[in-house]
Amino acid sequence: MYIEVNGEKTFYSVGNGSIKAEQQSVVFVHGAGMDHSVWTMCSRYFARHGYNVFAFDLPAHGRSSGEPLASIEAMSAWLKSALDVLEIEQAAVVGHSMGSLVALSFAAQYPERTRAMALLGTSTPMPVGAVLLDAARDNSHDAIDMANTWSHSSFGLMGGNENPGMCMTMGGQRLIERTADGVYFADFNACNEFSNGEELAASIKANTLIVVGMQDKMTMPVNALKVAEIIDGANVVKLDPCGHSMMSEQPNKVLDALATIV
Repeated sequence: MYIEVNGEKTFYSVGNGSIKAEQQSVVFVHGAGMDHSVWTMCSRYFARHGYNVFAFDLPAHGRSSGEPLASIEAMSAWLKSALDVLEIEQAAVVGHSMGSLVALSFAAQYPERTRAMALLGTSTPMPVGAVLLDAARDNSHDAIDMANTWSHSSFGLMGGNENPGMCMTMGGQRLIERTADGVYFADFNACNEFSNGEELAASIKANTLIVVGMQDKMTMPVNALKVAEIIDGANVVKLDPCGHSMMSEQPNKVLDALATIV
């Protein structure tokens, strides 16, 4: 589905469901260099269980046009604009990695629009190492190789996919390879410069779920658990074995976790 947000063509998936005014809404926000497709299983599940689903491609990602947004705050404001266009008054906001920061920022700034929040693979702050950031700035494939390798647990790197014939690392690599030059760096830089996450987390009132991959090398489990300590009443689900790419490594457990809050 396409809409226009801030003058740019924006794509979102509805999970093959239908949008009905009487249904509650769930919004999915992807991570750095990714797109709506990382939420395919989640989108379909919730669409088939009576929710309105909106899995967005952020500007310059996937099928959406425009330039990449330079900050988490800008992405949060963009998300509000998208919900305004779609006339979504309130939603559960689910974000992975960079998307978790967008969800956190959105929930803190627009509490009345946030029914619940789920943060997957989160950390605040979310620093990005200089080697990875420099490689992304140079549009080097090394950035993809590093991030993709670090995003999988040893279980994921060994193959480990429950779906025969599917390779998690190759799927992750191909997804990022579709990203236009400059986008990966813009995303990583936005994460690296996001500095007030702890303050925002302390203000959250929405029912919150934090899903932690216990072998996550991109957003370390200790950092995700620290976020959970800051947010009053946050629920925590630990996935083991699991790395940062939890929607592919442990898809059913991710769904089970989200079903408790969405």
